[in-house]
Amino acid sequence: MSNRSKGWGIAVAACVGVWLVQNGSADVTPPVPSAAQAFAAGPSVHTDAAADPLPPSAPVRLRIPETDVDTPMTGLGLAADGSLEVPPAEDRNLAGWYEGGTAPGAKGTAIVAGHVDNADGPAVFYTLGALKKGHRIEVDREDGRTAVFTVDAVEVYENDAFPSDKVYAEADRAEIRVITCGGGFSKKNGYQGNVVAFGHLIGVRGPAS
Repeated sequence: MSNRSKGWGIAVAACVGVWLVQNGSADVTPPVPSAAQAFAAGPSVHTDAAADPLPPSAPVRLRIPETDVDTPMTGLGLAADGSLEVPPAEDRNLAGWYEGGTAPGAKGTAIVAGHVDNADGPAVFYTLGALKKGHRIEVDREDGRTAVFTVDAVEVYENDAFPSDKVYAEADRAEIRVITCGGGFSKKNGYQGNVVAFGHLIGVRGPAS
């Protein structure tokens, strides 16, 4: 994998969990995906059927109906240290996508990320760990089309075992990764890992570009 992709993994893992530190309660930690949602558990209700990739077009909005996520999107570049930027922490309902990579719906692996919480409470991807195989991720694009993805798996990785090659691997079809902080949590070090939802394109709504 490229250094830029590996840098993105480092950037996501940097979330501290200010809200959890202030709250001081283990009862408010975000959901963690169950073992049944991992690739190792085998297929469930998701499908291998795939839609043809779309031409590149920037995303403008992302929805996950099953968890009531409905968020505008912003482009993310690289920070001075070479890692990928993250969305502004003060905006809880904002997801970002890596503009230097694949646009959601186009051929390849699109990278999307958002915070799990901030100082004011849960943020856009607080419920990412509650997703299940077969749930939908919908991305509205500037070309007027909506790319519809199905969730293939949801996994959680410790910071020191983040599988960059698996998460960021290029694909021959249109795929998406949605990433946030998660896993274990400590007041001293914050979140101990990342939650990653894997999906692929199964449909397109809206007019042709």
